[in-house]
Amino acid sequence: MSEAYIIDAVRTPRGIGKVGKGSLAHLHPQHLAATVLGAIRDRNNLDTATVDDIIWGTSSQRGAQGADLGRMAALDAGFDVKASGVTLDRFCGSGITSVSLAAAQVMSGMEDCVIAGGTEMMSYTAATADPKNPPMMDAGNLHLRELHPQSQQGVCADAIATLEGIDREALDQLAVTSQQRAKVAMDEGRFDKSLIPVYNRDGTLALDKDEFPRPSTTMETLGNLKTVFNMYMDIPVDDQGNTYGSMVTKKYPQLEGKMTHVHHAGNSSGVVDGAAAILVTSKEYADKNGLKPRARIVATCNMGDDPTLMLNAPVPAAKKVLEKAGLTTDDIDVYEINEAFSVVAEKFIRDLNLDRSKVNINGGAMALGHPIGATGSILIGTALDELERSGGKYGLVTMCAAGGMAPAIIIERI
Repeated sequence: MSEAYIIDAVRTPRGIGKVGKGSLAHLHPQHLAATVLGAIRDRNNLDTATVDDIIWGTSSQRGAQGADLGRMAALDAGFDVKASGVTLDRFCGSGITSVSLAAAQVMSGMEDCVIAGGTEMMSYTAATADPKNPPMMDAGNLHLRELHPQSQQGVCADAIATLEGIDREALDQLAVTSQQRAKVAMDEGRFDKSLIPVYNRDGTLALDKDEFPRPSTTMETLGNLKTVFNMYMDIPVDDQGNTYGSMVTKKYPQLEGKMTHVHHAGNSSGVVDGAAAILVTSKEYADKNGLKPRARIVATCNMGDDPTLMLNAPVPAAKKVLEKAGLTTDDIDVYEINEAFSVVAEKFIRDLNLDRSKVNINGGAMALGHPIGATGSILIGTALDELERSGGKYGLVTMCAAGGMAPAIIIERI
């Protein structure tokens, strides 16, 4: 089987995901995607007529984020019309899955040059959401709801913390660490290799640095924040009397009246806008076009877990991809586990008995934000940059995805 190589990785800054406040929120999602696609092309002198496909991740595919964002953004970026595009949805895991599928196409010999990535404008999806209809993973399928009740994700996070006995102090401490590490990374320019500025259509600068981090965050400031997801417990989700809370307690009755609510705005992922792109090629394509591979894609996998708790699949996904790669947890130099909620990363570290200094070395989504369909691709680029900075060999990237899933990928620095 052929090898799949990462030639380059780029991302936009993450802008605050709120219309009127975020520096990217006024832009079209296709413009953000076109920005990273254009950067990949220009940085690598890429003949876009030789790009076999563009595989893009976007979770909320409606309105401006619909209509096959991967293809439309490539056209917007001025790519040759021969460069095809497809857009996929694995919720939060979309940005890892796009890279995994790109690697599979190259490793199978079916294609030689694929650009993978993702975009999410959370400012757009929030502004266009229907406030009268609470979002449900089952999309109103009552038969599925009976089989696998699925709640709001923050409620699931609190349920996991309660079941695992993980207290708020530990979760807040991880959030403070995330902010501190993100500040160091930004101050030392650790993101500079992959970070590209976003310009408005008139050529003026829109944003050139991540704007979500709050480096002044302390345990004291987090302690003053009110928990959020207790307020979701009694929100009705249908006319049968079901609520977000009952979606969880129906399967875990031991949580009835005993839920410990520990998550709030400071120890949950930030709502942001962003995009990322990764160039994946075969060795033959790289050699022919004078491209120098930066990493080899070692193994990828997908894992499902309990959809009611929803967020627990990263641990089994990490074990599965390590087994595929023939590696152990000690072989990994850089771990990127998306901080969808603090409990996800904390449980990941505890269950795998990881050295905390190897996990989210440059901060995570609690500090930097989580542009859903783009985050996986962003984290792969972040892991690669960190491997090159520190001289490490292997990086493992994984994240929880709605529906109780987690994709995972291992890369090896060249």
